[in-house]
Amino acid sequence: MTILAGDIGGTKTLLQLAQANHGGFDVLYEQRYPSADFADFLPAVQHFLNSAPANVKANITGACFGVAGPVSGRTAVTTNLPWKLDADQLERTLGIPHVRLINDFQAVGYGIEALKETDLLTLQVGIPVPQGTRIVIGAGTGLGQGFLVWQNDHYEVVASEGGHASFAPTDALQIELLKYLHAQFEWPTWERVASGRGLVNIFNFLAQTEPVSDALKNALSQGDQGAAISKFGLTGNDATAVMALDLFVKIYGAQTGNFALTALASGGVYVAGGVAPKIIQKIQDGSFMQAFLDKYDKMQPLLKAMPVKVVLNEHVGLLGCAVAASRL
Repeated sequence: MTILAGDIGGTKTLLQLAQANHGGFDVLYEQRYPSADFADFLPAVQHFLNSAPANVKANITGACFGVAGPVSGRTAVTTNLPWKLDADQLERTLGIPHVRLINDFQAVGYGIEALKETDLLTLQVGIPVPQGTRIVIGAGTGLGQGFLVWQNDHYEVVASEGGHASFAPTDALQIELLKYLHAQFEWPTWERVASGRGLVNIFNFLAQTEPVSDALKNALSQGDQGAAISKFGLTGNDATAVMALDLFVKIYGAQTGNFALTALASGGVYVAGGVAPKIIQKIQDGSFMQAFLDKYDKMQPLLKAMPVKVVLNEHVGLLGCAVAASRL
């Protein structure tokens, strides 16, 4: 069967036609579009299907779209675009028998099950419990979180908004960071510190008292501030950027450990999102896992038994939508 999968974000929209096989999916046709090029999602997917070869799109049996925004039943609204999606309308207009809408991070959760070992980097081997609960957490523009619970013969994804829970500092410096965040935002959440924007918040906090090189100041004025801070932090070319990246990774590891305990993630912990692969050498230096394990001492054996892996496949959300579509 041919399935249609889509990963819909505020910046880009990825669309794919694929066929399921015993080991995964064979991609038949794929396109990437700047989301701002279309007034709504329907014209985008129609453009995609019109451009696809006739033999490829002949027998689409189901479609699933991961949406960067809230999904309510059969409808969804994108957070950073004026797009409204209606699964019933998409079925009628596109002539596809079954269409499902899911949250974009829910799509990441479904994609975990279909990843290959080469798509993952292991931080802690652990002792996985077969069919045990898994979690996925991912710092990107925001901080996504989700539970993976075994049902029948596969994992189902339970959405979470844990990224918007209140930030809890673990040392004196982080307490000062919390005070800074309170002055900047009404609600200092984990997303304010464990995301791309969170790294910028951490840097700005430190830059109040620490010097910043002229080279980094220039880079910050040119574009993506989070990327600039990461680059200077990884190369060691700015001491404050190094401090910011170190604090960011410790906070990210701490919240990952919090979520792992909350879910009792005996089946594994998966760190997804766009940030981790870009700073993988820092994630691997031990500070992430040290913060992950730095909990009440009686809980540490539990945490040490959990496999912890970083997702390197940037198309895991699209893969997850293909998985969900194949089950319709």
